[in-house]
Amino acid sequence: MPKRSSNKKSQDVNTLASKTVEDATEKTSEDQEKELEEESEEATKNPHAQALGHLGGLKGGKARAAKLTAKRRKEIAQIAAKARWKKSD
Repeated sequence: MPKRSSNKKSQDVNTLASKTVEDATEKTSEDQEKELEEESEEATKNPHAQALGHLGGLKGGKARAAKLTAKRRKEIAQIAAKARWKKSD
């Protein structure tokens, strides 16, 4: 008598879910190649250009604050406070 297909050993739901997640998150060789390319691009950045960008970033906030009027600073602070205390629905 032939065996029924429903008699096959079924996997535990948790085991099946674990394998599905593992397969979905498994890195492919293409993903690994992209990561290596990104790392190599970071290493080839011009350090002088990075230093200049850093200097501009340091000056930016102070220069903006110096240009703002007291009224505008107050408006910005009120907007920020409302955003912090806003209740999410």
